[in-house]
Amino acid sequence: MKSNLSLALKLSHHYKVECFDKEGNLKWKEDVDNLVVTTGQNDILNKYYAGSAYTAANYIGLTTGSPTFVAGDTMASHTGWTEYTAYSNATRVAPVWGTASAASITAPASAFNINGAGGTVGGAFLTTNSTIGGTTGILIGEAVFSANRTVASGDTVNVTPTASV
Repeated sequence: MKSNLSLALKLSHHYKVECFDKEGNLKWKEDVDNLVVTTGQNDILNKYYAGSAYTAANYIGLTTGSPTFVAGDTMASHTGWTEYTAYSNATRVAPVWGTASAASITAPASAFNINGAGGTVGGAFLTTNSTIGGTTGILIGEAVFSANRTVASGDTVNVTPTASV
């Protein structure tokens, strides 16, 4: 007997991003959805279906203004964007994922401590490599902001990621 039962999962990421100045005042905020790139989809499938004893290690990064993302981007090859690196954290920020519920999982806000003279950020990305400016590891996804956002030394950019199926 043939079954007509199927399960279709579509992974999506969402970022809530808020920038606070050195006095704690909200400067701007974004709520953006993430493109889960091909390498990210393959990595998730490999880890879940083919993997064993896997421990998650992923990190959030920021991009400079006006990024262009495509599904074929990788950490080694992403000609449409550049990483924003003017923050004092020792590594890209590692989200601390909670427990999944109702087909969704969220991590508390991850803080980027801006220490550059200024500049713009235009998006965020999720990768398996913690090295700021690093081009190895697996790019999982990318999210472009609705507009370029100005940051200054002393600002804190908080990124709260959510993954849903």
